[in-house]
Amino acid sequence: MLHRLTGLLATFVLCLTVVQSGPVRAEQATAAQKGPAEVISDVTAQVMTVVAEADTYFDQDPDRYYQEIDGALAELVDWRGFATAVMGEYYSRGRSMDQAGRANLKRQRDDFAATLREGLIRSYAKGLLAFGGARMEVEGVEASPQSARVASVTQLVYGEADRVYTIRYQMGQYKDGAWRLRNLIIETINLGEIYRNQFSALARDADDDLDSVIAQWNDALVEQAEELARD
Repeated sequence: MLHRLTGLLATFVLCLTVVQSGPVRAEQATAAQKGPAEVISDVTAQVMTVVAEADTYFDQDPDRYYQEIDGALAELVDWRGFATAVMGEYYSRGRSMDQAGRANLKRQRDDFAATLREGLIRSYAKGLLAFGGARMEVEGVEASPQSARVASVTQLVYGEADRVYTIRYQMGQYKDGAWRLRNLIIETINLGEIYRNQFSALARDADDDLDSVIAQWNDALVEQAEELARD
């Protein structure tokens, strides 16, 4: 069960997200009123409802299922921020580039965000169908002593043979007031660290050709999840 759980959630690790500046939209205002535990509980409930209903239409209309999973996660995910965090130092190098270099790097970041969104949503959604109806519940939330804008939400997943697994959602509150994921830890596996390391390894192998990294990312993602599931 842990192997299946890790393989599933490895397809959806969320690193540090950065909220885009600008006016707070209506849906953002609603999200901003929720605490970190409520955000996780609500998103989990929405996702599991989508999964439960998918049996009635998935074979005929799989795209509808993927779109509904994407919609259920919209409150939680900023894909451009996600891409920026996964790229890490490779994106921060833009500070030392000229204007043309920075523009190209932002284009690569946006391409990577689109690649991440497509690949992660499909992998996560398929994994949920295979994962079945495991019971999940939020155990509690722990505030950070360093900042009122940082908290950790613990969720328990009840598997076969009365096994219970722990997921820790590291949350941050951003400028619009909404709580979003900063990282995800399954048992002792820090998935944010895994993704950053994977991007760095691919970039080194490609001699820092980020377009090449982006082109091969989703295939590497599948391979990474399979390796985790076999460990």
